[in-house]
Amino acid sequence: MLLAGTDTTAVAIEWAVSSLLNHPEILKKAKDEIDNMVGQDRLVDESDIPKLPYLQNIIYETLRLFAPAPLLLPHYSSEECTIGGFTIPRDTIVLINAWAIQRDPEHWSDATCFKPERFEQEGEANKLIPFGLGRRACPGIGLAHRSMGLTLGLLIQCFEWKRPTDEEIDMRENKGLALPKLIPLEAMFKTRPISEKVMQQLAIFGT
Repeated sequence: MLLAGTDTTAVAIEWAVSSLLNHPEILKKAKDEIDNMVGQDRLVDESDIPKLPYLQNIIYETLRLFAPAPLLLPHYSSEECTIGGFTIPRDTIVLINAWAIQRDPEHWSDATCFKPERFEQEGEANKLIPFGLGRRACPGIGLAHRSMGLTLGLLIQCFEWKRPTDEEIDMRENKGLALPKLIPLEAMFKTRPISEKVMQQLAIFGT
């Protein structure tokens, strides 16, 4: 469980940062939200995450476009049922293509575009299924949202990010259970004042 949760969260954060680097206006909006709600005197804390709705929307949009497990986990039909007009016999292994469902233009406007603002509409987040649904949903959904929100929030708060070149980050996908990037993310960053302030505080506390 630890390995699965660590790998999928790390991959999702890489996709999130890659998307933000390709959309600097979204990155700036997220940074402004953190600066306004948390400030530059302390680090983002887990209790701050519910107060950062735009950061949450970025996470939702990342999970929509780049689901950590694009085929979810295999399910097993205990009884005969009908899915999408197809009869599924009892004792059949069923794979749910979350990647395709969450990019379906019939259910999402601008389905392939990275638009966190879409989740400002009430009920949009309920259409997401990156962790499955119902009693068989991933038990780590709460931990995943908290850890990803805190980590991404700290990365945005503590560092200025930019692409190594003027070219957009390559967003092609590789093969794998956790949907890794074909070309690993490379980015440039420099510390923001909050990072230096925290380091100074740690140095004082250490002495």
